[in-house]
Amino acid sequence: MNASRMLLIVSLALISAIGIWGVVDPESIVRLAAQAVNAYFESRGWFVMLTASGMLILCLALALSPYGNIRLGADDDRPEFSTPSWIAMLFAAGMGVGLLFWAVAEPLTHFAFGKEFLPEPIAASQALLATNFHWGIHAWAIYGATALTIAYFTFRRGAPMLVSGPLLSLFPGETWSKVVGWLCDLLAIVAIAIGVGGSIAMGVFQVADGVDVMMGGAKAAPWLIAAVFAVTVAAYVPPLLVDLGDGMSRLSNIAMAIAIALVVFVVVLGPTQFLLNSVLSSFGDYVTAAIPRGFQTLTFFDDDVGRWFKDWTLTYMVWWIAWGPFVGVFVARISRGRTIREFVLGVLIGPTLFSVIWFGAFGGIGLFDAMRGNGDLLALTATNVERVTFGLLERLPFTFLTTAATVLAAFLFIVTSVVSAAFVLATFSIGGDPNPKPRLRLMWGLLLGLVGAAMVLSGSIDAVKQLIAIGALPFVFVSVLLCVCLVRGLREEKHRTAQEEGAHADR
Repeated sequence: MNASRMLLIVSLALISAIGIWGVVDPESIVRLAAQAVNAYFESRGWFVMLTASGMLILCLALALSPYGNIRLGADDDRPEFSTPSWIAMLFAAGMGVGLLFWAVAEPLTHFAFGKEFLPEPIAASQALLATNFHWGIHAWAIYGATALTIAYFTFRRGAPMLVSGPLLSLFPGETWSKVVGWLCDLLAIVAIAIGVGGSIAMGVFQVADGVDVMMGGAKAAPWLIAAVFAVTVAAYVPPLLVDLGDGMSRLSNIAMAIAIALVVFVVVLGPTQFLLNSVLSSFGDYVTAAIPRGFQTLTFFDDDVGRWFKDWTLTYMVWWIAWGPFVGVFVARISRGRTIREFVLGVLIGPTLFSVIWFGAFGGIGLFDAMRGNGDLLALTATNVERVTFGLLERLPFTFLTTAATVLAAFLFIVTSVVSAAFVLATFSIGGDPNPKPRLRLMWGLLLGLVGAAMVLSGSIDAVKQLIAIGALPFVFVSVLLCVCLVRGLREEKHRTAQEEGAHADR
């Protein structure tokens, strides 16, 4: 049995077992995940933060160095997609559902925690800073470094589109590199499946609550959540059977257009002056604090602050690492022909700026209410976090229309994420074939549905976050290995180019 076939069999069996376990006994898998994640964060939280910051520094260094001129592909390759479509697909694959889910809830949750220790104005600014840090340039550096490594070795050096590709390219024929590479691919598959399963659950919770809002309910009933889950699975199956590029681009553009329209709507019809000030101030706070904050572990604070740091900052960093191989392969596939500088700046700056505007607008209006004595949204974060975004829309005109638009955008983001993930999993499980067969993509799509069902049955967003984290923890070390491979590969190319130029000069 060859290595690719063994990887396919082992990964299918492992993900199936995890999904079945989560469906049959969700309480035990959540309890185990919570214990393992807490133990890891206690002993290796510093390593998670160092890894995220190191990947950001690497991306920035490459963009600003002569290496930035290297093209991801042959020297005459050019991008397949326009820059706006490219960025839209980055969002759809990277964090679309999460932005809709946490738009208001996360800043308000941080504000509620911070105002116990700080004056309200400081707590509000720190709440937006924390949110922007969690969703900003560090997250996209994790994605970017992983994607850049895979894109460089795949399109520039002819390696298979696998997490193991860089290692196999640098050390061909070595037994140890084959074994380590195989394990890296398996860990990537586990991280992707569990991470995307969590995204499915989060999206299903929000879509179900949005539908319940439009039906006049107070909280989505289990039957409605089950119905939304079934419709979601039925909706993402057909795209798994057709070409990835055109369909994903179209769905991503629609979802992003809705998201942009929503943020403009909130700014124009909300407290406009306050929100524009909120966006600008939060951007300034973030720019000055982003790099230093990446090296903070809040060691000298009390247990409550330490628990907040684990539950939010560390969980987010490993969350992005869990999605790193999935988003990395997908972003690599749609980025052929771009230079390293163009790639890094596009991946880091575009999505981060949109996130700052997004949270400054949605989070800003939630903070506006909370600081003026209207605690409805603040209270909702503690009782029904899925409904907070819809609660904000209820205080603005055209509530039914904007709620429906939010539900549609969330639904599209779920579909595009699952389709992209199933494509990547199929690619990994058959040795890096960039065009896996529809039947295999469908198989992985259904398995993602099984894992998503386990996440839904876990019953809460906190449980989903723990489950995602447990899937990502082993991949932290693989992320570091990929960065080392990228640096070595670029140095080898530089040395080889210098030798060729010297030989040409001698002639």
